Amino acid sequence: MPHKRHTKMQTTTIKLKFPTVVNGVKVDALTLRQPTVRDMRVAGQQAGGDEELREILLFASLATAGQNDIEGLTYVDYQRVQRGYFRLLADREGADAGGQAADQAPAGDGRQPL
Repeated sequence: MPHKRHTKMQTTTIKLKFPTVVNGVKVDALTLRQPTVRDMRVAGQQAGGDEELREILLFASLATAGQNDIEGLTYVDYQRVQRGYFRLLADREGADAGGQAADQAPAGDGRQPL
């Protein structure tokens, strides 16, 4: 019988500089979950080779938001989301290698909420 592995999906919350409307609700932060291979594939297929659109679709999926919600972010906040996404990936790799996850990072290591 195959071993069933239950793991908690890692997330990161990005504080927005400019509150925005997501799914009809005004928010001041977005939470992204860890991407799956399926997320990556679907975003790539839907984007049809457009790398900017692929990223927007991926972020929308990970934040449970609409494409228009992500496109409506200010560019400053979009860059925050990008940094949060790449930190989420890096944190996961660090945890796999025996490092600490973002929510377990010691104080003063430079990893502050965006």
